[in-house]
Amino acid sequence: MSARAARQHLLADPVLGPVVAQVGAMALKPVKDREPYEALVRAIAHQQVHGKAAEAMLNRLIALTPHEPFPTPAQVLALPEGALRACGFSAAKQAAILDIAHKSAAGWVPTRRAAARLPDAELIERLVALRGVGRWTVEMLLIFTLGRPDILPVDDFGVREGYRVAAGLDAQPKPKELALIGERWAPFRSAASWYLWRAADLNKAGRFRVPAAM
Repeated sequence: MSARAARQHLLADPVLGPVVAQVGAMALKPVKDREPYEALVRAIAHQQVHGKAAEAMLNRLIALTPHEPFPTPAQVLALPEGALRACGFSAAKQAAILDIAHKSAAGWVPTRRAAARLPDAELIERLVALRGVGRWTVEMLLIFTLGRPDILPVDDFGVREGYRVAAGLDAQPKPKELALIGERWAPFRSAASWYLWRAADLNKAGRFRVPAAM
């Protein structure tokens, strides 16, 4: 994704343009060396728990394989019974991680290199079949791990709140409504999402400047 091209495209938008002008340069930088398998396991760890608690569980998991930067699918599957629970993962998280590891070892979860050959829609369809993985999780992987440039997670609270703030609305748009609105941001909808998150953050901090026209 060309950050400059995305910024120029979004600056011309009547709603996003003022947000882009206020926020400035885009700082969306995907984690270029992370495999989809690892990103999904990390996402499962972070579901419904505080970030520090999730990182503590992940650090205990990583400590089980000290010679690897992150346990491979085969290593996770070879762990003794109870090892994941001992790391702090709930029964549901354990089941999800084992399913992701199994499907990764079998090739269902593509490597980063293989994923590069698959379109967004196919990756979403394939990965939402995994236990504990929903569309939002896959969309976060597409944006923050694989660096896909045209993803708009319309179910995300922050994205919808950012649009509500930017457009001066009383209520957030419904997901289907935002999907239609967002068509004008293509092919840079990932950048649009990033700017909408920033708008929501600025508003929460009381620092969002509402355009004079509104």
